[in-house]
Amino acid sequence: MRLVFMGTPDFAVPTLEAIVAAGHEVALVVTRPDRPRGRGQKPQPSPVKEAALRLGLPVDHPACLDNEFVQKLKDLGVEAGVVVAFGRILPPRLLDAFPQRWINVHASLLPKYRGAAPIHRAVIDGEKETGITTMLMSEGLDEGDMLLKRSLAIGPDDTTGQVHDALAELGARLLVETLAAMEAGRLQPQPQDGSQASYAPMLARADEQVDWSAPAEAVHNRVRGMNPWPGAFTMDEGKILKILRGRLRHEGLPLPDPTGSAAHPGEILQIVGDEVAVATGAGVYWLSEVRPAGGKTMTAGAYARGRRIGPGFRFG
Repeated sequence: MRLVFMGTPDFAVPTLEAIVAAGHEVALVVTRPDRPRGRGQKPQPSPVKEAALRLGLPVDHPACLDNEFVQKLKDLGVEAGVVVAFGRILPPRLLDAFPQRWINVHASLLPKYRGAAPIHRAVIDGEKETGITTMLMSEGLDEGDMLLKRSLAIGPDDTTGQVHDALAELGARLLVETLAAMEAGRLQPQPQDGSQASYAPMLARADEQVDWSAPAEAVHNRVRGMNPWPGAFTMDEGKILKILRGRLRHEGLPLPDPTGSAAHPGEILQIVGDEVAVATGAGVYWLSEVRPAGGKTMTAGAYARGRRIGPGFRFG
């Protein structure tokens, strides 16, 4: 099948590679323009553009998806389009030019977690399962008819980064399967049940801050949900402290009981080696790895000793 592929971040790269490996002809790869990155802020290509150039595929990053762009796709003999985390809304003129031939790879089990941040939100919410849905694109936000689904278990300590990488590979396999079914005429699109829909909006700064009055499990979910990016944080006397890793139990040690010691949420209960036990609204959370503002990543124990803080000190 002759395709146009539209995508931008590293999540989309395995799908592009899988399409090529499956023997499909990619007539054009469309991605976002080069953007300044790194210390030097030099313009850098998107991960999808880097992959496309490596694969010898033509690349475009049009400023406008207008009628001229639509005609370009028709002139290229495009039969269908694949969209994976492109970062732009496709206008009706583009959808209408190839009706029922735009396939999107979405990182959730639709209709749950429609929107821009389905992986982060699923981990933050403590979901035990997520997955990939391929769907026909529509004008609504992730509202198109579903084609195929595959689920993925989320472990209790899995981070967003780990789930992201697993879903990227799963999405690539499912998209190839979807294209094969489309070519064979075996697809049976299923409408979504809007009454069961939930949403995964883009992350805001407030989403990153740990609420110590929440239960320990919710704190843990937020920390792993923000790992590796953008990173959960707490405040240490007015300064940001990133919390990169932590856990709910410290093996081999009795569990501190904040309810029996009138500890306040956010209060340090004890320091054991590299880890720091902190009281929450219900239970204890062990900080493992942190990074102070402008500093280097270090163990929570090393940070506490360097700051000369201990039991009774309260994070805010």
